[in-house]
Amino acid sequence: MRTLIRDVSIFDGSGSALQTGSVLVDGERIARVAYGDDALAGETADVTIDGRGKTLMPGLVDAHTHLTWGSSVEKIYHQFILPPDELKVAAWRNARVLLDHGFTSIYSAGALGDMIEPELAQAIAAGETPGPRMVPSTLERSPEGDEGVETGDVFNGRGPDAMRQFVSYCKDEGVQSIKLVVSGEDALKPGSAMQVLYTREEMLAAGEATREAGMWIATHAYSPEAIGLALDAGARILYHCSFADAATVDRMAADKDKFFYAPGPGVSVAAIEANPPPHVDMTHMKASAHERMGLEGKLVPELKARGVRILTGGDYGFPFNPHGRNARDLEHFVQYFGFTPAEALRSATQYGGELMGFEVGLVKEGWLADLLLVDGDPTANVAVLQDKDRLKMIMKGGAFHKAPAEIETTG
Repeated sequence: MRTLIRDVSIFDGSGSALQTGSVLVDGERIARVAYGDDALAGETADVTIDGRGKTLMPGLVDAHTHLTWGSSVEKIYHQFILPPDELKVAAWRNARVLLDHGFTSIYSAGALGDMIEPELAQAIAAGETPGPRMVPSTLERSPEGDEGVETGDVFNGRGPDAMRQFVSYCKDEGVQSIKLVVSGEDALKPGSAMQVLYTREEMLAAGEATREAGMWIATHAYSPEAIGLALDAGARILYHCSFADAATVDRMAADKDKFFYAPGPGVSVAAIEANPPPHVDMTHMKASAHERMGLEGKLVPELKARGVRILTGGDYGFPFNPHGRNARDLEHFVQYFGFTPAEALRSATQYGGELMGFEVGLVKEGWLADLLLVDGDPTANVAVLQDKDRLKMIMKGGAFHKAPAEIETTG
């Protein structure tokens, strides 16, 4: 099918200013991008869309997604751990909710159940259920026991061999990115963010094994030591990094072309804003969130200035930070980190596409037609992307997940 999208303001994903033009989609890819008021006026297509000056842009990418963290704008769960059957239902629902809100690609930051995400990724790819393109993961891995003591199962055993076994297990499942919890988490256990949970030998073994398997590593890392271990292991993406010191910033800047960074302000801002009922104690979570945002308010602009690719995605799925609100991260980047709207959009499009390893994230000839038609100008106000009713078209691979009203069918 050929789809012609006429008279739109094109944000191509690169951060450049909007330009008036038209785009032709042929099959699942973008066939032509042309600029000017009468661009592609002579083209014929099966479907023609009159954009009427709306903004055409790449689909959004969430770089830190937990589909099995069950809560969404459609259904809130007040328990974190769900029964297996309900966990699967929630993950399937959340994938569709994210696509409904303009996220056409997601990079998993770990799951609460084994095999859920590889199965879901296969179902989405087969057209059996709606959802974004996925880089699936499995259970987040934390080691147990003391260094040198071979304990636990494949998900938490100690030692380099246990790490290699874990990678092999994940490869057989169809996992593309393993998630390693390298630091503790202050929000859950105060003071633990500076603890390092893996040895250097374990991290290097994981890095070697994933490279051999053609897989990637995502890391939860707060402390300078944990960040250094993640970089040494060749991690593809680092989350948080709030306590990075000057030497660590220098290291991250030096390695800027080797990894991606997603600070994850979404959960922090939502925790600060949350007004829980009396029986829910969020004291530690709120204190940790305030501290992280204070640190990241200085760290993120410094890393951006030094060329590190910084991506959106913020631990959505808690009842106080449900799936469907993910586009708030773009506004957080502007409000708290000093990004321009176009820079925030680039983080969620071009850089997100680079992370995914797919030809997505740009409005570019030959690339996959994952596109949004937006009623408004997100380069002036990124908050318009938080209103899914302003997403007049959601296209993934040339197919409409949501078709616009301004549509003509020919032939």
